[in-house]
Amino acid sequence: MASASEMLQPEELQSIANLQLMARQAVEGAISGQHRSPHKGFSVEFAQHREYVQGDEVRRVDWKVFAKTDRYYVREYEEETNLRATLLVDASGSMGYAGEGAAFTKCQYALRLAACIAHIILQQRDSVGLITFDTEVRGFIPPRSSTRHLRILYDRMTKTVPGGETDLSKVFHEIVPRIQKRGMVFILSDCYTDVRGLLSSLAHFRHASHEVVLFHIMDRDEVEFPFQQWTKFENLERLSEFRMVDPASFRVSYLENVERFREELKRGCQRHRIDLVPIFTDEPLTGTLARFLKQRQATG
Repeated sequence: MASASEMLQPEELQSIANLQLMARQAVEGAISGQHRSPHKGFSVEFAQHREYVQGDEVRRVDWKVFAKTDRYYVREYEEETNLRATLLVDASGSMGYAGEGAAFTKCQYALRLAACIAHIILQQRDSVGLITFDTEVRGFIPPRSSTRHLRILYDRMTKTVPGGETDLSKVFHEIVPRIQKRGMVFILSDCYTDVRGLLSSLAHFRHASHEVVLFHIMDRDEVEFPFQQWTKFENLERLSEFRMVDPASFRVSYLENVERFREELKRGCQRHRIDLVPIFTDEPLTGTLARFLKQRQATG
């Protein structure tokens, strides 16, 4: 299984060691932790069996296992944490873009950001899961809070590569029923789709009582359009499609469309009470995340 060093540098892990993520709204889980819960009482989930040792409570012995093995085993439980978070990482073809000189593609940056968030959540003993997608769900790891779970997440992240088309609104509507308990949903995507459809699917998460944070990940090229010479533009979601273009002929209209797209997304997220975090792949990963979390605490 993958280790932290395969996703994050030691200095990055050190810089997020003291960061904390708090839920703003009520989340499913126990009431003994730091997040508000809509329920009363205490909730636990089964973790594993282990052999009985002197001093264990007899009521924790699993008698069904004893009947099969003639040996005493006790059931160990993992406290079901207050915060259940799910990371949704866009692995469609457009996320494979990296401008000239860029250290990471948008997908690589998104996965590293997801790794940081997962690390923060698990070090505060909350639970986190991962969904990767393009036209459909490509990988689904339900939320857990064990130390081993982080390596499972890292392993999936290291194996995720961008490819294929996507329809964000369609796949998000399909994902909502799969997240069965209310919690936090982190979406990491370039958001390239029809904005109205996207906002409708984001509203679906909100109607299911999830708190939503959308990290809108873009390369600087996509908002500055620095191209000067005739350039070959490829469709990263349909690799056989490309065009040779004189950038000067449509630079103005392109930049206007991008600004309109970003503004419509911003207004829609405000309307649905969704945290929108614009982020560029040339920004320091942990510094950007730290600023977001501190601002979130200040306004929470």
